[in-house]
Amino acid sequence: MRLGELIPAPYRLLAVGMLLATVASGSAALAWQVQDWRYGERLAEQARLHTETLNQLTQVAAVAQQAEQDKRQALEQHLATSEQTHYRALSDAQRDQGRLRDRLATADLRLSVLLATADAVPASTASGSVVHGPARVELDPAHAQRIVAITDEGDRGLIALKACQGYIRALGQGSNAPHAGKK
Repeated sequence: MRLGELIPAPYRLLAVGMLLATVASGSAALAWQVQDWRYGERLAEQARLHTETLNQLTQVAAVAQQAEQDKRQALEQHLATSEQTHYRALSDAQRDQGRLRDRLATADLRLSVLLATADAVPASTASGSVVHGPARVELDPAHAQRIVAITDEGDRGLIALKACQGYIRALGQGSNAPHAGKK
């Protein structure tokens, strides 16, 4: 006797159908598991490659950021040096202007101007001296002080202009290393 004969006839068809469904679902589950393993390996490989790529990009970004920081530090150092140079020039000019004002105030020094024609005002000479050259007229000390103040402002403006031009040149050079004595 066979196994199929033990099952009553109306249930035999159902048993064959159940057997086919079990075999089909088993093979589908097995295929599903195999696909899961294959795709799992592929996904793991892609994740590893993605991680490596991100690490490389992070390293490249870190190197670029360090290069930019180095450029910025070089520019800041150059600007600090330039600022010190211009500050020194400004303080030297102010000191010289102060000395000139002091000499004018104490009558140690007199400002004079050339006359357009020698006939207009005779040149004043100290006793016993001979004047050779064009005729000059001394300025009033108050007027001389105002002239010195005007030239002082002009000197400070020129020094500030040079500082600004140096700053713009340094920014314009961009990645080039700025040179402190460059004009």
